[in-house]
Amino acid sequence: MDFMLSLVVPMYNEEENIDYFYSKITNVMKEYKYNYEVICINDGSKDKTLLKLINLAEQDSRIKIVDLSRNFGKEVAMTAGLRSSNGDAVIPIDADLQDPPELIPILIEKWQEGYDVVYATRQKREGETLIKKTTAHLFYRFIKKITKIDIPEDTGDFRLMSRQVVDALNQLPEHHRFMKGLFSWVGFKQTSIYYQREPRFAGKTSFNYWKLWNFAIEGITSFSFVPLQIAMYLGFIISSLSLIYAGYLVVETLIAGNSVPGYPSIMVAVLFFGGVQLITLGIIGEYIGRIYNETKRRPLYIVREAINFNSETESELMKVVNSK
Repeated sequence: MDFMLSLVVPMYNEEENIDYFYSKITNVMKEYKYNYEVICINDGSKDKTLLKLINLAEQDSRIKIVDLSRNFGKEVAMTAGLRSSNGDAVIPIDADLQDPPELIPILIEKWQEGYDVVYATRQKREGETLIKKTTAHLFYRFIKKITKIDIPEDTGDFRLMSRQVVDALNQLPEHHRFMKGLFSWVGFKQTSIYYQREPRFAGKTSFNYWKLWNFAIEGITSFSFVPLQIAMYLGFIISSLSLIYAGYLVVETLIAGNSVPGYPSIMVAVLFFGGVQLITLGIIGEYIGRIYNETKRRPLYIVREAINFNSETESELMKVVNSK
C-alpha cells in the first residue's frame, strides 16, 4: 500500500484485552498488506497494561507506546495519540474490541473515495444496560438539538480521519476536550458506515454513570450556551409570573380587603426561588470553571516515556505538551 495508517488506541487497565486486540489488528493488517503503526497511549493504568505493551513493542516495532505520567482521561489520551501519529490516515479505536477491526478496510475504501472523515455509526449496542443505551440515545439527540455543530447520532470515536483533519484537530487549543464535538467542528467532507457494536471482549469499562453524566455536561458546555439561555428565560418567566401574581394580590386586597398570606405559601415561594437561583448559579459556575481552567494554561498532558518512536519524535513527545 502506498499510504501509512496510524491506529490510535487509548488504554486504561486493558491488560486482559491487549493480546487478543493485537492478534485481531495484526490479522487484518496482514490480510490487506497495510503499512501501519499502532500508537498505544497508556493513560495511567494500574494493572499490567504497560508491561504487556512493552513486551509487544520489543517484538514488533510497529507498536509504539506513549506512557502518560498519570490518568488524564480518554479524551486527553486520544489527543496525545493524534499528536503522536504520522499516518496519512488515522483511526482511533478502543482496545476492548467493541469496535471491530474488521471494519477498517471499509473505512479505508470510503476514504479513498474522497471522504476526509468516515465515522462508524452504531445500529445496535450489545452488552450494555437498557439505562445506558437509553441515556446515550437521548444525549446524542439532545446535544444535536442545542448545538450548531452537526454531531452525528449514535457515533463514538471509532472513525477514519485524513492527515489534514488530524492536523486541524491538533491545532485546537482547549483544555476541556469533547472529541466527538471537535471531530465535527473541524468540518471537511464526512460520511458514515453502520455497524453493530459488540460487547467488551474482557474487563470492565471505567465509565460509570457519574463519569458519563460529567461527560455529558462536558459536551453540552463545550459546544452550547443553551443552558445559560434557559436560565435567563426561566428568570424572565418567573419574574413575569411574580408580577402577575402581585397584581392579583392588589386586586384581591382592594375587593375583599387585606388578607394575610399563609406560612406554607411563603415557604414554597422562598424554596422555589432559592432553588432556581442555585440552579442558575450552578450553570454559570460550570462555564466560569471552564474559563478558569483554560486561563491556567497548564500542559494538556505529560509524557513519562515514549517507546519505538524515532529520536526526533520521541524528543518532541517528551517535552511538556502545552495546550496552546
